[in-house]
Amino acid sequence: MVDGEWAEQRERAIRAHASAAEARRDAEVAEARELMRGFVREAGERGIAAEELTAVPFGGGPGRLRTGLRGWYLRADRSVAVGTDAEFYSLTAPGGLWARLTGVTLAPSRPRLIVGEGGRDGESMPLAELLKRRLGDESVGSDG
Repeated sequence: MVDGEWAEQRERAIRAHASAAEARRDAEVAEARELMRGFVREAGERGIAAEELTAVPFGGGPGRLRTGLRGWYLRADRSVAVGTDAEFYSLTAPGGLWARLTGVTLAPSRPRLIVGEGGRDGESMPLAELLKRRLGDESVGSDG
């Protein structure tokens, strides 16, 4: 095989692999979004009230920042939440005086089926499990 042909074949394989990986990520996001829509529906039916969501400044620091969002925290440290819009939010933002005075605007994150995947040991947990715990039972995801 000529070097040019080999390089072209290799490039096609790399593109195909990247495309397949992106398709897997898109499918994972779609599944996670469906879980979150079910959670929001179930929380509403059960009367589990949404609350004002706040963010912590990047790098820590005292206090929390207003976000203008309402939803349900999924972790005790209030680092992630599901909004009433059934979107997933990572609750960290740039801090500073202006952010403390005016609040911050957060964009939703692409949800993953494993929250915290790739983080430190003990920090990752299946999204479905976090949602079940927030509801206080095992109902989310069990009825399809």
